[in-house]
Amino acid sequence: MEALPAPNRQDLTAPDRPALIGPLDTIQVDVFNVPELSREMQVDASGRIAMPLAGTIDARGRTAQELASAIEATLRGRYIRDPQVTINIKSSVSQVVTIDGQVAEPGLYPVTNQMTLMRAIASAKGFSEFARQDDVVILRTVDGRKMAALYNVAAIRRGAYDDPPIYANDVIVVGDSPQRRLFRDFVSLSPILAAPLIAIVQ
Repeated sequence: MEALPAPNRQDLTAPDRPALIGPLDTIQVDVFNVPELSREMQVDASGRIAMPLAGTIDARGRTAQELASAIEATLRGRYIRDPQVTINIKSSVSQVVTIDGQVAEPGLYPVTNQMTLMRAIASAKGFSEFARQDDVVILRTVDGRKMAALYNVAAIRRGAYDDPPIYANDVIVVGDSPQRRLFRDFVSLSPILAAPLIAIVQ
């Protein structure tokens, strides 16, 4: 191959994951042709918004489209013949990932709908000097069960397996930690991870 080929359109768009609205997120509500109802607002701590004419509406755990439909249904019943509502999530504090351990800047980072493990580590300004790149754990709750997966970032870089998607509320731990020690026995059995190692913690 003479040169690296250009990506096609499908290569440039990663599959979107639904962004869910949560407490303290800031959203922009636009009601078509009713400017007095259009406004930027913050979701309250219990996950609700209060709108003139529509009253209090539960926004938590809904996508922008689902919330828009709920507002339309409320307005349609009362005051507006055919309301058309659009919602944009301006800033989200509820959609975050925790990055801990041997990274340059541990902390909470916003999750975009195309975030992967490598992008998350880059958000935290990369690995610290003595980070163990073969020792990265993602902790996630699925159907109420805590799960953990051990990844080797060097193997991802080599293309041995895919860079895994990251979701809101994930916890990424780089290097030694109490969560990581769950894997100590596994790791001694598999010195080279050809694939991520996944276990149920609870």
